[in-house]
Amino acid sequence: MSPTGPADRPAVVELRQYTLRPGRRDELIDLFDREFVETQEATGMVVLGQFRDLDDPDRFVWLRGFPDMAVRHRALTDFYGGPVWAEHGPRANATMADSDDVLLLRPLSAGSGLAVRRSERPRTGAPAPDRFVAATVWSFPPGRPDGGALVRDGLLPVLREAGPAPLAVLTTETAHNTFARLPVRTGENVVVVLTSYPDESAHRRHLAEVLAHPRGEAVLAEIGKEQVAAPHALRLAPTGRSLVR
Repeated sequence: MSPTGPADRPAVVELRQYTLRPGRRDELIDLFDREFVETQEATGMVVLGQFRDLDDPDRFVWLRGFPDMAVRHRALTDFYGGPVWAEHGPRANATMADSDDVLLLRPLSAGSGLAVRRSERPRTGAPAPDRFVAATVWSFPPGRPDGGALVRDGLLPVLREAGPAPLAVLTTETAHNTFARLPVRTGENVVVVLTSYPDESAHRRHLAEVLAHPRGEAVLAEIGKEQVAAPHALRLAPTGRSLVR
């Protein structure tokens, strides 16, 4: 056991992208980091990361995890049916134009999931860290494993050799969404690569090193043949209480 506490390694992860009403992102972040972190975790989930989308001032992105789908159902039922959401949920909802862009994910392979320690979470009101997080969403035809295999066996070795290893590599969780009150995107087959950097320039250098790698362009070309859309790159700035940073 680590002196800073055991690690959470969720088997089910939600990547949630919220479109907010203009100018209200900081209001939601302040409310979220104050009222919705420990209170969600008390029901059995873990709040993994909260971010400002650097490409959209009205977009809030966050990640939360669960040990399995059964715990997810129970935890969401308890939280959204509980007193904290009853008190603060209306104010949170008032900041949102859309909250249904949600990917339900699981680790792509053994050892590729997120590992965080709640004991390392900064206090409420902590300043945002000087970090940059990239989340790249690769989309492939539903039901076909070829794209995920190319990312796992081709792209990931190149990423690790060219720069920092990803924090996590996740893919679509195909289990039925049993908490219908919160929709998730269906018919998806994605791989999400999540990587942290000291700053955005380090991220750009990493991408350049991938392209310069002896296998980089060939691997990307092979993945390109399998894609149904260009990869969606999220450029993210962690909030003060985000564990992923």
